[in-house]
Parts: sequence; structure tokens; C-alpha cells
Amino acid sequence: MTRRHHPVSLQQAAEEAPMLARLAQLARESGERLQAIASAIPAPLRAAVRPGPIEGTTWCLLVETSAAAAKLRQLLPLLQQKLISRGYEVSAIRLRVGSLQR
Repeated sequence: MTRRHHPVSLQQAAEEAPMLARLAQLARESGERLQAIASAIPAPLRAAVRPGPIEGTTWCLLVETSAAAAKLRQLLPLLQQKLISRGYEVSAIRLRVGSLQR
């Protein structure tokens, strides 16, 4: 096996490894989903929300505080409907509360 000894970008490495390519695709799609619903999230809460993992038809949003999660919980039916209307197959949106790395 021949090893490369020159640096490659993360994107190039992801494209060359099927597993990494799939993870990169899911990360991109998760970010696109958040952009699709951003207008439905109250402006003061947007900074407290990050896109999370996609597992089948379930999508997870990462939320900074339990207070922000409580408000978002009220919006979940609207957020899910916005995603469905834009062609995303989403049967559920989960919220995970915790500190977010920026």
C-alpha cells in the first residue's frame, strides 16, 4: 500500500472515503435544514440553535439552554411542516440541550 505524505484538505479526504463523504453530506444537509427553518425561529433564539445529526427521518437540533428548548418545543410542528414543504423527509425533530461549541 502506498501512503501519501502530502497534506489533503478535509473536503478532498471526505470525497475519497465513502464513510466520510456520507458524514459530510449529512452535515451539509443538516445546515441546509436549519437555514430552511431559520425564519420561523424567533431572532433572539437563533444564536442558541445549531444543526445536529440526521438519523433516518429524525433530525436533531442542538440548543444551548433549556429555556430556548422549551420555546422551540412549541414551534416543532411549524418547523417540521416548513421542512416537509421544502421537500425534506422529516418525521420528527428532537432537541438536545447542552453547551454548544462555536
